[in-house]
Amino acid sequence: MANLKEIRNRIATISSTMQITSAMKMVSAAKLKKAQDAITAMRPYADKLTELLQGLSASLDDDSGSKFSDNRTVHKVLVVAITSNRGLCGAFNTNIIKQSMVLANETYAGKQVDFMAIGKKANDILGKKKNIVANHSAVYDDLNFDNVAAIAEDLMDKFTSGAYDKIDIVYNKFKNAATQIVMTEQFLPIVPVEGTEGGNGDYVFEPSKIEIVDELIPKSLKTQLYKGIRDSFASEHGARMTAMHKATDNATELRDQLKLSYNKARQAAITNEILEIVGGAEALNN
Repeated sequence: MANLKEIRNRIATISSTMQITSAMKMVSAAKLKKAQDAITAMRPYADKLTELLQGLSASLDDDSGSKFSDNRTVHKVLVVAITSNRGLCGAFNTNIIKQSMVLANETYAGKQVDFMAIGKKANDILGKKKNIVANHSAVYDDLNFDNVAAIAEDLMDKFTSGAYDKIDIVYNKFKNAATQIVMTEQFLPIVPVEGTEGGNGDYVFEPSKIEIVDELIPKSLKTQLYKGIRDSFASEHGARMTAMHKATDNATELRDQLKLSYNKARQAAITNEILEIVGGAEALNN
């Protein structure tokens, strides 16, 4: 059995770790509330806008369709991997890296696959294995629509210029603090909604479908990317809060076990001392 000093030192170390993990849990919980409110508020708007414009794009003739709906033979693919800048959030980042590698090695096997990193973890890990064409980790320093819109415009330029034939985004969708769903969404070209061909009969378009599509699709794509990053941001804090909660619980359990071992060792030491005193006393009497 370890000596008392060793056990005391381990108890002190674990107690210190518990204070850190507990503080990180509370910080993440506070940030999660704000991030959750933000993504919950924008989801209905983003989803409806995407649905409407997908339907509009599908109803246009092939020769008058938007340049963002151009379905070309896929030779070059860009995968936008959205992770966090920091760790200590369980499998949050690992799941994104795994899914990104599946896309590169299986889904798009035999094609040129490059990556755009949003988050230091994606840049650090994927950069060792694959080609990173851009790193936008700084977007988290001031996460707002304008900063994300600049990234979306860069992606649109890469697609329309022919640099890439397809662009996917991979991110964690926020469900609740304990659950994040890894999502792979096709960013470009725009995916038409099945069954909308010739539809949109409930809408009156002014000035025309084509002009509306050309004006609103860039805004829709910016909103889609912003929603993905916002989802990931909320998921990060949820994952970190859950991870720190589990870490605190495990540390508490370990500390209690060490305290029990300490008490047993202390009791054994006291018993030995008593036996030595009694033995000494009996030796003197004899």
